[in-house]
Amino acid sequence: MTTTTGTDWRAWQESWDRQQEWYMPDREERFRVMLDMVEALVGPEPRVLDLACGTGSITSRLFARFPNAVSTGIDLDPALLTIAEGTFAGDRRVTFVTADLTDPDWPTQLPYDTYDAVLTATALHWLHSEPLAALYGHVAELVRDGGVFMNADHMIDETTPRINAAERAHRHTRMEQAKAKGAVDWAEWWQLAAQDPVLGAPTARRFEIYGEHAEGDAQSADWHTRVLRDKGFAEARTVWSSPSDALVLAVK
Repeated sequence: MTTTTGTDWRAWQESWDRQQEWYMPDREERFRVMLDMVEALVGPEPRVLDLACGTGSITSRLFARFPNAVSTGIDLDPALLTIAEGTFAGDRRVTFVTADLTDPDWPTQLPYDTYDAVLTATALHWLHSEPLAALYGHVAELVRDGGVFMNADHMIDETTPRINAAERAHRHTRMEQAKAKGAVDWAEWWQLAAQDPVLGAPTARRFEIYGEHAEGDAQSADWHTRVLRDKGFAEARTVWSSPSDALVLAVK
């Protein structure tokens, strides 16, 4: 992947963070809890797989907290990977891999056979249940004994429709208030990327791959923990949650 000297990749990284925070104002809190659990279970110098890494949001926070950590970022999105590679250019602690996580051979492209921690956030909801369960099986093989997997994502309990509807309406009201004050949403962010002289071409390729927005299955946290146990993890449970999202942790 080609990047251009002089592009302000940090600015693009930060603009991605702001756009994501419009949807998830508690995004930094979930990252904090995720790294707390990494430290508690595998220590402060982990080898991490940043799964569906996007712009490298997890890796950025990982290195800020654990300077001696090592990270592999894997994704298929050419635009977000362009930002990630530009942001971390010259940093030998991180390697980026372009791969399709629905391809069963994707683990063979990684630089390591095992990882202390596999971490992902706001990414796997684009997979439907069957391919996500298969992905969890591959992840279980990559996590070393005693290592961890964590997924922070939209996880809805469909048995509580009135609670869900009330939470969604309240959240969207706050989002519209933020939008009125200038917040940039998903579609607007991608419009800006498409107009950028460096990101324009990889953004076009990105939409060829994914279309406007991939939609998978919104499963409950209980579904995730059950499948993770079925796929080989010894323990799995929710370690953080909001009314609409959860952070599920599994230990090998």
